[in-house]
Amino acid sequence: MKSSYDVIIVGAGPGGSITAKTCAQAGLEVLLIEKRQEIGDPVRCAEGVGKEGLVKHIQPDSRWIAAELKGSKIFAPDGTEIKMSEEASSQKAGFNLERKVFDRVLAQQAAMAGADVMVKTRAMGLLSNNGSISGIKAMYMGEVTDIKASIVIGADGVESKVGRWGGIDTSLRPVDINTCTQFLVSNIDAGEYNKFYVGEKYAPGGYLWLFPKGEHTANVGLGILGSKCGTVKPISLLHNFMKTYMPEGKIIEMVVGGVPVSGPIKQTVADGLILVGDAARQSDPLTGGGIINAMDAGKIAGEVCIKAKEKGDYSVKILKEYEDRWRATIGKELSKSLMIKNLLIKVSDEQLNQLAHSLSGIDTSKMALPKVLPILFKKNPKILWELRTLFI
Repeated sequence: MKSSYDVIIVGAGPGGSITAKTCAQAGLEVLLIEKRQEIGDPVRCAEGVGKEGLVKHIQPDSRWIAAELKGSKIFAPDGTEIKMSEEASSQKAGFNLERKVFDRVLAQQAAMAGADVMVKTRAMGLLSNNGSISGIKAMYMGEVTDIKASIVIGADGVESKVGRWGGIDTSLRPVDINTCTQFLVSNIDAGEYNKFYVGEKYAPGGYLWLFPKGEHTANVGLGILGSKCGTVKPISLLHNFMKTYMPEGKIIEMVVGGVPVSGPIKQTVADGLILVGDAARQSDPLTGGGIINAMDAGKIAGEVCIKAKEKGDYSVKILKEYEDRWRATIGKELSKSLMIKNLLIKVSDEQLNQLAHSLSGIDTSKMALPKVLPILFKKNPKILWELRTLFI
């Protein structure tokens, strides 16, 4: 381990590894650290990605593709089904990954590009010089070491500590986060579609998902809006769902965690500091999906780091390009999703059934979600009036 780098990335998820690879390919001195002893494990997401978004960063590989999908199905509380096609559905369809392998491959690519990678290494704080971030305090094998860097990337997940140490408020209120539980379930017919079950019946303020990971195995999970948890526990609702809909299923793995659903954070850069991925709340507040957004943001962050190195200026003045670019692309989509999510959490199960019934006779199987939403608005203006600025 060197004592000084151009860029240190804290967190070896997809966003962190893409940032590391982008910087290293340009010849920057890069350190990528991961607090866990194994990159990608434990898995803390449903592992779904869209094909189009994925291939911008890496070609699909059978080593980490768990399932290729035909599309997505959304189920209203009364069981009414809305099917969307593989080609046109939202980015939740496409592939379901094996993140334990996928994340490791991304880190390997960063390493092959020239980045140093250290696992079981935890950031303990930030170094500063004249008010600018200038590195990290890192703990490895019980020893704390100062490592200098011109830029620190916080890719350390929900409620980023790196962000907080850098003066950015990354805290989340209960209404800003979905509390999630997910089982890896075997001995079931997983099907070829990602399935979403919506409504209070399944998951208050969130949704329940079934993402195939092979012919007889799937990620089956559920997220509840923190402000609606009360005495309701996601794990209890998930057990109830399995008991009713897949009593033969065998749980072979379980994970719990939180997904930010607050929409874009107010600030993602400071002098010598950039936040990427969940640390910057770049996951979609409607779907919870964040892998591709994190990779896209990581790519932008890497490109901005390269420019900063060329100019020898690591201040907000230069790093703000990252903020501007991701807000102009990812940020716009997140803002739309937030509007839709904020409305849907107020819609009753009866109204959700009404929305689904209004599509009767319309073939949505070749439509994308953005094409289905205007149809729903036209047929149900009273329920969806808050979304009028998106469609009128």
